[in-house]
Amino acid sequence: MVGRTGVMAVNSEAVAAEDALRALAHPGKARTAAKYFKTGPGEYGEGDQFYGIRVPQVREVARQFNTLPLDGCVALLQSPYNEARLMALAILVRRFEKGDAATQEAVYTTFMAQRHRVNNWNLVDSSAPFISGPYLLERDRAVLRKLAVSPVMWDRRIAVLSTFAFIRAKDLAETLSLCEMLLADEQDLMHKACGWMLRELGKRDEAALLGFIRTHYSAMPRTMLRYAIEKFEPETRKQLLQGNFSAL
Repeated sequence: MVGRTGVMAVNSEAVAAEDALRALAHPGKARTAAKYFKTGPGEYGEGDQFYGIRVPQVREVARQFNTLPLDGCVALLQSPYNEARLMALAILVRRFEKGDAATQEAVYTTFMAQRHRVNNWNLVDSSAPFISGPYLLERDRAVLRKLAVSPVMWDRRIAVLSTFAFIRAKDLAETLSLCEMLLADEQDLMHKACGWMLRELGKRDEAALLGFIRTHYSAMPRTMLRYAIEKFEPETRKQLLQGNFSAL
């Protein structure tokens, strides 16, 4: 049986959690969010629904339900409302960060099994760097390369954003490899994701970032390049955008 918000009605804790969110709903902000997250026909967030709740409010409700078990989080992830899925992911992230090895494995397994419900950029960005990334830091990362060639854009974004955890550990090779694989990706959201991770990589190793740009300049989407060089000085950005590496 499915409840009015898509949460399985048999999971009373999940229903209570989403009811707490619904009490904060703001129709005007919901309409604004629906436009911002491109929920119209043919757009990347087609069909996503919003309560119109700010992220700090969602996180506050998540703290109130931080003991929600994994099956409750799975139930919340079935909600058509973005904020309910975001809350479930916030609970999973907290559980991963505070948990022992067995808990972390269970959270990672749940996250990966339910990643089809991690289907907007705010959901990916608030979870992959804190669950799949840390879990795979000292493990085989072949799954990320499989996700990077998935026809589902959110899988590809999960792959790239997971490497944020590697970058923080100054392990940069996976980010460079995945960004190279995704140079020809057709989605602007992926160009932004790769550019963002390259920018973060450049904060740790500027030479590695410049080497990547020099090697792949002609193939890099302009959005990816602009995001990657955002932290450079204006004149340096100008030279990089023009492909003028001799001046650097």
